[in-house]
Amino acid sequence: MYLKKVDGQLAVTLPDGTVLTQGDLPAPDTTRWVASRKLAVVRGVLYGLISQKEACRRYALSEDEFREWVRAVSLHGEAALKVTALKEYRQP
Repeated sequence: MYLKKVDGQLAVTLPDGTVLTQGDLPAPDTTRWVASRKLAVVRGVLYGLISQKEACRRYALSEDEFREWVRAVSLHGEAALKVTALKEYRQP
């Protein structure tokens, strides 16, 4: 068995007591971004599991797109990351 070497921490404990690991992050080739996957990436960056620069590189995100995810979560929670809810939570 071979273990892949990863940079940074392998796991972090979130404020609610749950543990977020590298394995909980979406696959690098993810093309279908549901709210739970977006939230996993945001939490991974905010709690130090992965750097923002690495997350943007790994998932081919622009810095603006990632910042928009963080803003949506901080203002409205996970529901704001749903594509169907964009009109509800975004300001004109």
